[in-house]
Amino acid sequence: MSYIECSMTIRKSRSYTMRDVARLAGVSVATVSAVANGKQVVRAAVVTRVQEAMKALNYQPDHVARSLRVRTTMTIGVVIPDFASGFFVDVVRGVEDAARNAGYSVLLCSSHDDAEQEQRHLRALFSRRVDGILLAATDLYSVASGRFRADTPMVLFDRVPPNYKGAAVVIDNFDATYRATRYLIEMGHGALAFIAGRLDLSTAANRADGFRKALEDAHLPLRGEYFKRGDFYPESGYQNGLDLLQLPQPPTAILSSNGPMTLGLLRALQERGVRCPEELSVIGFDEPVPDSYGFSVSTLLRPELTVIAQPGYEVGQQAAKTLLKMVSSHRQDEIPTTCTLKAELRIRKSVAPPPPSGAMHTSAAN
Repeated sequence: MSYIECSMTIRKSRSYTMRDVARLAGVSVATVSAVANGKQVVRAAVVTRVQEAMKALNYQPDHVARSLRVRTTMTIGVVIPDFASGFFVDVVRGVEDAARNAGYSVLLCSSHDDAEQEQRHLRALFSRRVDGILLAATDLYSVASGRFRADTPMVLFDRVPPNYKGAAVVIDNFDATYRATRYLIEMGHGALAFIAGRLDLSTAANRADGFRKALEDAHLPLRGEYFKRGDFYPESGYQNGLDLLQLPQPPTAILSSNGPMTLGLLRALQERGVRCPEELSVIGFDEPVPDSYGFSVSTLLRPELTVIAQPGYEVGQQAAKTLLKMVSSHRQDEIPTTCTLKAELRIRKSVAPPPPSGAMHTSAAN
């Protein structure tokens, strides 16, 4: 039986204070405060004794009172566009791990790609006095115009407005799409199609620019009917996929610029009876479903899907670490403004040399 179990004679019919914990553990109130806040080196045996006393008394530190006293809530807010996105799930995992290691909690919100909802979430986070905010913005105009509280540190990730000067963590979307397009060209494809996302967002615009530049460098034309605009959701990938497959001269390869749209595209291929990669090669941007169980869902598809895989977890970790530096730093100029990470082209089985002319017409018509 532990020291605390032997000493536990106080009734549990009331709320207990830090002084009660100190009395039960046989230490000073200052020592209990140090253990509760993790701000001072305390011997391991004493930490254990204090923690046992807290548990025995069901003592919960008063974080509200502490926040008023030290002007910090030890909480950061995160606003993402979509809970269903595998990429943003990975980002949040990285944020939570980095925040937890630093003793911070995370408040998570989804804007559902709605600018008004995004503003409501931001106002709610400001009212809760979070120490900082991580934002994958839907409304880039508000970010660019500075319509946010200057006294709350903010780091953007994934989506940033043009010429943004604040702290941000982004992926080199131009380079990623350029390399994927070059890979298709090197496999012999000249009739390449692209399904873009929302071109008012930096991610979609940079991916489209990478696709165009790769065609230009290979002296291939950008055919208007092969360039489709989606919205980052599955239905747009499906509808644009059907449109491309029904062209008099359909493309031999399609690059889809995010995971959900890729799933929609694959559904269109299945409905039309188009075989991948025998008749049409496909590259997706990012894994279409979260890799929650230690394996890639793209490898479960048939054929295994070639993808541009974004380092979502690393984006979250880096964004959180940057934000926490801003929270604790008294010199903001020491914080790096932008961190750019590279995506990985994972080559699998959904890309092959183009089929003989007209092969898809025969299959799609059946």
